[in-house]
Amino acid sequence: MINNDLYFSAKKLLLTTLICILIVPLFAQETKHPYLFFSDKNVKSLKSKLSVEKEMNDSWLALKTRADQSVEKNKGGDLRELALTYRMTGDKKYAERAKALLIPILKMEAWDGLDDRTPRWNAALKTSHTLEEVSPTYDAIYDMLSASERKYMADRIVKLGINPSLGDWLYEPTRIHSLNSMGHNWWSAIMYQAGTASLAVLNEVPEAKKWADDVMQVSSEWFSFTGSVLENKPSTFDKDGGFYESIGYASYGVSEYLSFRVAYTNKYGNIKMPYDDVLVKTMDWFIQNCYPNSNDLLSVTFGDSSPHSTGARSVEMMISLGFDKESYRWYLAEAKNLKGNNKGKIDALSLIGQPNFKPVPSSPGLPTAALYSDMGWATMRSSWAKDATMLAVKSGFTWNHAHADAGSFILYHNGENLLIDGGNTSYSRPEYSSYYVTSKAHNVMLFDGEAQNPQDQYYAVKNVGHLYNLINGSDFKYLFSDATGPTSQYFLRNYRNFLWIGNVILVVDDVKAYDYGKFEWLLHYADKAEKKGIDIDITEGKANLIVRPLFPETLPNGYPHDFPDKMKLEERIGLKDHEPDVKAPYYAITPAEKYKQTKFINAIILLNENNKPKEGPSLSGMATAKEARENLPQIERLTGSDYIGVKITQNDQTTEVYFNLIADGRLMHRNSHNTINGWETDAYMMALTYPSSDKAPSLNNVKSYFVSNGSYLRKNGTSVLSSLSKVFMYTKADKGTQEVILQGQPIMNVTLKIPKVSQVILNGEKTKPVYSKDGLVLQIGKH
Repeated sequence: MINNDLYFSAKKLLLTTLICILIVPLFAQETKHPYLFFSDKNVKSLKSKLSVEKEMNDSWLALKTRADQSVEKNKGGDLRELALTYRMTGDKKYAERAKALLIPILKMEAWDGLDDRTPRWNAALKTSHTLEEVSPTYDAIYDMLSASERKYMADRIVKLGINPSLGDWLYEPTRIHSLNSMGHNWWSAIMYQAGTASLAVLNEVPEAKKWADDVMQVSSEWFSFTGSVLENKPSTFDKDGGFYESIGYASYGVSEYLSFRVAYTNKYGNIKMPYDDVLVKTMDWFIQNCYPNSNDLLSVTFGDSSPHSTGARSVEMMISLGFDKESYRWYLAEAKNLKGNNKGKIDALSLIGQPNFKPVPSSPGLPTAALYSDMGWATMRSSWAKDATMLAVKSGFTWNHAHADAGSFILYHNGENLLIDGGNTSYSRPEYSSYYVTSKAHNVMLFDGEAQNPQDQYYAVKNVGHLYNLINGSDFKYLFSDATGPTSQYFLRNYRNFLWIGNVILVVDDVKAYDYGKFEWLLHYADKAEKKGIDIDITEGKANLIVRPLFPETLPNGYPHDFPDKMKLEERIGLKDHEPDVKAPYYAITPAEKYKQTKFINAIILLNENNKPKEGPSLSGMATAKEARENLPQIERLTGSDYIGVKITQNDQTTEVYFNLIADGRLMHRNSHNTINGWETDAYMMALTYPSSDKAPSLNNVKSYFVSNGSYLRKNGTSVLSSLSKVFMYTKADKGTQEVILQGQPIMNVTLKIPKVSQVILNGEKTKPVYSKDGLVLQIGKH
């Protein structure tokens, strides 16, 4: 997954960075220790916050209590907590305890090293972690150390931490690593902590100024790393700020950089870097991949991450660096409820970096859908309210911390994560490789039990998955996933379409293999799942949803033996997230016969208080108006000559969704023209929404249109859509405004034959409508 759309050229990057490093930081702010984090200025600011913010004061008191216990018992203790308590109270007993803990660390022969590597690695993550504790502590207790102690400690920090790090990872002639080494977070952790440590020892080691400047200078190369075709490595960042290694590892890698940036800024003053816009986008990426519920803040769990991983620490540091946005404040307010953080326990660096209080907005003010096309992640949500519904989809890269999950999805609804990712476990457990990272641990399509090659996790997938054509309409959402590349050993086509219509999400899979075999649709769920009639009822806490297979067939409504042609529901046994000793069942939904090419359509029906039946989730078959679940969306299968479809009736309107079987690549050198219930089109899919009081869609009653990969849509000789190139289009009129989302090639001329309106919103931008005799004229690109 190589990002060839560079944000800036390498030469421009280097020149801009040199200018930033050499010119901007000339205005030093702190000239004496401590200046990294626990400076007099920051301590004074923290004290003022504690007087007005009870939660922050409670965290401080809990931290101080832990420091007191360490001093009183002369046992254990956290270096940075002791350092902060010393700066806050001025009581040297805390500094003395910190010093007592520092000395044995500095007397060690080495902090780290990997003897099983050739040549030997002298600096790994333990070096980084140790510097992260030692550097701010040394800086904070500097004033109570003698000159000889300062020199001794500084020299040992250089010998044990800085030299091995810079020697292995940056400087010639000893460097053995590049940006390609060890994923994308090791370089960040090791280099930026070495940079912070260099700042800490400036007085005793004058050349450390150059070391810190060099680390800041080469940071541009880390941010702009575009991957390697030869080594199958992806770019570090998506062009829109995503970080492919997961939320957890993004939080780690980015916060390591920001920690150094904060220390550098505290010492030399504000700087500007050419990748600052990427950092801002990354904070938005953290937010777009979170799910707030009434008690917690969850994050998307693709890859090696945890539901409770967040980018909160990074967001806090961004605010302290002057990048303050209302969306950041909203995110931090939600993150305070994290179950994953021990309530009342906040680390010293986070406490000193808490932003000043400002009013918290009711939402982040970001779009309700986001696509990160370089890395193949997307999220769609019903709203930003707590306990809303969110669908997250991944079809991208596999290597290292990114699992073999091309085409997978997870779903949150009514405060719960109902349809889940398989999760992960400790890397030391054999189950990590045998289960968690494999395709079977994710909601994907299998063919004869296979999808991605297990070797992808180690050697990286060569042909990555992709996500395309995110449409975030006012009451309709769409996303197209291509997982063919990563699964091409078994699949000729592995396309997945998501259509979100009201309380129904259709998952449409267009699959083709090299020969006849068994296709399987995997479904991983959180808590309880039960087959009831033709449905699978899934429950977690207060949340419910229904999964209803529709094509190639439904599940049997009765004894499976009596319906040999229906879909089969097979229970499989997996492992619980982060608990490999606990079994976790999941389902495989399979056709009764073998196919070489087929279509799966599965409906996910979102249940809420408005559509739940009074008698509870009792399912008995296909939904009709006569069923007990009368408030459920009514769903019908549609079949015809060269098409299949689904008719959904809910909230007094009906949507007919059609899949054009001629448009699935089976014809060469011929168009995909089809007539479906009187509508002529060459589209891959289309959807028509009209009042449920009417019997069928017509030119006069359709309220919204959706077309996937089509160039025309006609009815009775009238062209509703006309485009020389195929487009993805959604349009709806509401109170004199025509909403149009139009995607396709860079230059398009599109005409829509729809009633005239006073305003058009085209791809989110207001524009004055232009009409010709054929209808509304829309132009994309320079003509």
